[in-house]
Amino acid sequence: MSTIAASPGISGTASTLRRLYFVRFAFAIVWALVMFTTASNLGPLAVTLLVLYPLFDVAAAIIDARASRTTGSPALLYVNIAVSLITAIGVAIACASGIPAVLRVWGAWAVVAGLVQLIVGVTRRKMGGQWPMIISGGISVLAGASFIVGASANNPTLINAAGYAIPGGIFFLISAFRLGRAAKGN
Repeated sequence: MSTIAASPGISGTASTLRRLYFVRFAFAIVWALVMFTTASNLGPLAVTLLVLYPLFDVAAAIIDARASRTTGSPALLYVNIAVSLITAIGVAIACASGIPAVLRVWGAWAVVAGLVQLIVGVTRRKMGGQWPMIISGGISVLAGASFIVGASANNPTLINAAGYAIPGGIFFLISAFRLGRAAKGN
């Protein structure tokens, strides 16, 4: 059994991230379940959900950046905040053009946000609990590329975008559990 020797900064950051990751898990699962009910068209509920998801990511990245100041530079988290804000606006505009346009914007966001998540996870490896974030970031990049390609398919739907949130949520849950030791400072 290994022990993680955590500094007070790492312990506090890990504790905040752990709580945040539990919330992100719950949000992703609920969002996906609701999105599945409306993924075949771009009605008002689907549009609201599609704009809400990147806005939630903004809020989570703000909390993460504040917690991370004691353990390193949150610069990439600021990039994520900007990209997610631009995505929320882009998705809102793309909704007027149809599902293919939404999938292209959503896909581009998944690629960039996935790269950020992967890099942030790599830089936080010493904290513990980051392998799920690294894997999730890599999967996000691949999923984003598939959304962009899928936008050209006959009758594209938002089912895959809804499904994208579930593995991400599960990876947040796994990471939250794995951060437990670092949050306790041992």
